[in-house]
Amino acid sequence: MTIAITLIEGDGIGPEVTAATVRVLEATGVDFEWEPHPAGVAAMDEHGEPLPEALVESVRRNKVALKGPVTTPVGRGFRSVNVQLRKRLDLFAALRPIQTLPAIPGHFGNVDLVVVRENTEGLYSGLEHEVVPGVVESLKIITRAASTRIARFAFEHARAQGRKRITAVHKANIMKLSDGLFLQCFREVAEEYPDIRADDRIVDNMAMQVVVRPLKYDVLVLPNLYGDILSDLCAGLVGGLGVVPGANFGEGIAVFEAVHGSAPDIAGQNIANPTALIRSGGMLLEYLGLSEEARRVRAALDRVMAERGIRTADLGGTASTSEFADALVAEIESG
Repeated sequence: MTIAITLIEGDGIGPEVTAATVRVLEATGVDFEWEPHPAGVAAMDEHGEPLPEALVESVRRNKVALKGPVTTPVGRGFRSVNVQLRKRLDLFAALRPIQTLPAIPGHFGNVDLVVVRENTEGLYSGLEHEVVPGVVESLKIITRAASTRIARFAFEHARAQGRKRITAVHKANIMKLSDGLFLQCFREVAEEYPDIRADDRIVDNMAMQVVVRPLKYDVLVLPNLYGDILSDLCAGLVGGLGVVPGANFGEGIAVFEAVHGSAPDIAGQNIANPTALIRSGGMLLEYLGLSEEARRVRAALDRVMAERGIRTADLGGTASTSEFADALVAEIESG
């Protein structure tokens, strides 16, 4: 059976890490039909807009997409393509597994966290305007509907994965109405899942907790901006954004993506690390019900990086992007 997947290469190093990931996924023997669409800078050059309607419609039609990193201009230019895509497709939940890899020993042994981030509202939405010259107002919108939905997603994911604890992260001691509503909704949903322990932490305390005792925690659920910050912090526990996968989920639709930036300074040099997007591709396989193929990708990564010592320069190796993909493909096909 052919599986149609929307392919968003992105820009910067996006095309390189995406090409490597496509090769690895195809090595599993799955018959993919890739539908490529530009986004970000590449789409601006080709279509005059960073998020073409054809791309959005492709994801709606296929229900699944693989997405490379997309540049977001800082303080100017077009709005984040990532934010726009989440809003257009109502991708309300960001899921980021934080797991120690055998090839990358850390300070804390076997870290195994899942960060669940609300994706559609809060300060990260970028609802800003200039009130008068020199005064800018940014709006933080928190709703019962979105807070309840993300809490239920977190509990359902935890139950499906056999996880036993969920910690809500907030600043309800100061933002008593907005974060207070998020926390209230979390507690209400928690009552429906008596088999899972539910507690909460204030966000600044949580930032300390994850760098002091990360093994104590299991699943974290957070509003949008806190989730953006703490998910990157947690990635630092296991080797950084170059090795951590990510996905965004809506109702019956999912986009699997690299969570790192587009690194335009090294674009086109064939030295970027494709591990994060390859691991996101493994999540894509799991989502499609292809658990054995996903296991083969994970096993190949472990053998190539840990046993054979083949790594890209950012992880202390000498392999190029394409050489790393070559090794993974050979491992999958021989396994």
